[in-house]
Amino acid sequence: MAAVAGFLCLAGLVCGAGGCASKGPEATTDVGALLGRQEQNEQEIKALNERLFAAVSQAPQYEDYTLGPGDLLEVTVFEAEELNSEVRVSSRGYVTLPLLGTVEVKGLSSRQAEERIEGLYRQRYLRDPHVGVFVREQMSGRITLLGAVEKPGTYDYPARQRLLDVLALAGGLGEKAGRMAQVTRKNEEGERTETFLVDLDELIKEGKGELNLEIEGGDVVFVPEAGIVYVDGAVRKPGSYPIQEGMTVQEAIVAAGGFGSTADEGSIKLVRHVGEGKREVVELSFKDPRKSPQELKVEDRDVVFVETNRLEALIYGLRLNLGMGLVGIGYTPPPQ
Repeated sequence: MAAVAGFLCLAGLVCGAGGCASKGPEATTDVGALLGRQEQNEQEIKALNERLFAAVSQAPQYEDYTLGPGDLLEVTVFEAEELNSEVRVSSRGYVTLPLLGTVEVKGLSSRQAEERIEGLYRQRYLRDPHVGVFVREQMSGRITLLGAVEKPGTYDYPARQRLLDVLALAGGLGEKAGRMAQVTRKNEEGERTETFLVDLDELIKEGKGELNLEIEGGDVVFVPEAGIVYVDGAVRKPGSYPIQEGMTVQEAIVAAGGFGSTADEGSIKLVRHVGEGKREVVELSFKDPRKSPQELKVEDRDVVFVETNRLEALIYGLRLNLGMGLVGIGYTPPPQ
């Protein structure tokens, strides 16, 4: 009788464990499709970099260098040597020239500055002046590129260029690059208050040229990494983890402490963002070669869900209660 009671109790626990076991979302695609898209994404980065390198191969026009605070200028007036001067652009963007006093040059190209100075001398002092402006020291003409680019750092910026051009200066996008670029720019007082976000997918794939922002000296361009994977279910440390270079599904599970004591290594779900608020779910398995996640790399905002093995969860949680001459079977939910 006690054996029957024990059997019935065990059967009830099996059903109970089955009902309570962690189960991820239903699969909507397969590993092959994701591996295909993974290769496609890598090709997209490669194609984007080809576009960047093509842009940088077009030599910039150095007469378009934009003057700014701290630049040291050599101003030559060919009709009157006594008016020649070497001046530094002030913090407010002005230079002081003989006879003219203060002249604003900030934001002008060298050629535009020459034309402005010629016009001012022509108004009062010279019939047909010719002025040359040579930049002896570039202080404002530097930009900084940070984040997921091949060669982050600070670069001389001798001519007006656009976002794609300066990304190419840094060797193009890195393997982990996200699809957004952030440009931070100083205001008149030297404080960084303006930030521009550019969607690189829209710029390249959809050809929205208006997003190819003109970069100014002093700008900071930052390309964030495509960057976080979420691991949940029967793992030891569920949570979000930064995506390391080339991180696979297996490595993401290792980052989360590895499989829990009741994990079902044959039933893993990968949930992937595919744009426009949509998700796809693929079923993975370390036991089925057709669904193997060995080569599958995680992407930004992926969710890896490890399901619970119902039988292992049950066996782990079973315990015997001995006392007062009675034998009973109990169940303790296992820790992850």
